[in-house]
Amino acid sequence: MKDNVELQPNAKPTKVKFKKTKIERDENLAGALFVSPMLLGVSVIVLFPIVATFILAFADWKFIAGWDQLKWVGFQNFRDLLGDAVFIKSLVNNAIFILTVPLTMAFSIVLAIVIDKHVYMKDYFKVAFFMPYISSVVAIATVWRVLFHPSAGPINQVLMSIGIENPPTWISDPDFALISVMLIHIWISTGFNLIVYIAGLQSIPKELYEAAEMDGANVWYKFRNITLPLISPTSFFLLVTGIIATFKVFDLIAVLTSGGPLHSTSMLVWHLYETAFINLEIGYASAIAVILFLFVFLITILQWLGQKKWVNY
Repeated sequence: MKDNVELQPNAKPTKVKFKKTKIERDENLAGALFVSPMLLGVSVIVLFPIVATFILAFADWKFIAGWDQLKWVGFQNFRDLLGDAVFIKSLVNNAIFILTVPLTMAFSIVLAIVIDKHVYMKDYFKVAFFMPYISSVVAIATVWRVLFHPSAGPINQVLMSIGIENPPTWISDPDFALISVMLIHIWISTGFNLIVYIAGLQSIPKELYEAAEMDGANVWYKFRNITLPLISPTSFFLLVTGIIATFKVFDLIAVLTSGGPLHSTSMLVWHLYETAFINLEIGYASAIAVILFLFVFLITILQWLGQKKWVNY
């Protein structure tokens, strides 16, 4: 015997509310207590300075002055940046320094292919190339400062021994200082890119290369149609992280050149440091930090939009 139940097709399903048990509430409270030190640290060390930077960018305030000396100037700091020759020079240097990213990637992928396919003792070469990346940048900069010495440095000694009478003075020459820093940065970054590229190459199925060889494909064809497309996610990762890293170059500049000579190696981060902690102009330095953030954010967004055309997942 069937129950006489009228079905209402338009009837809304009732929501069933479950009350949390005491055990669940205690677990949530315990989890919040465990996470709270990290959240407090992130808030104090990261979030608060970020918010303060965006606020102080619209103010004129000295680091040693009290809060009563703070003056709101609106967009005046950003207008002053347009006429700041050192800021413009630092921005141009940063744009030129970005060229180290594709150069490092190209050099690293060639090394990765050679080491992965044609070299014995692969682990030794991996460690050898990776050592500069994990070494102290201060120690590396000190060694390169000796190598780049205008008269007694080994590099110029070799150049003079082969007949070059007036070799470049490298980090002492405004025309070569930025190039010198870029060469050191490429040398440091190659190891990390190399390790990542080798991992990407080893994930490519060997059957693809074997099938291409059976069809008579040469080395260039296999590289262009198999290797490059299949490691494009790796290249995209290295491109994004590499460009962001170029905007954070500080320690090399601080040890080698201090932004000189004639601001030829001054970068946005170094100019920000000089403005904030040497000239003590916190408001003006905050405006530089905001501009730096906007540049990095814009470049990252453009890369994410463009990666759909050349990255194969």
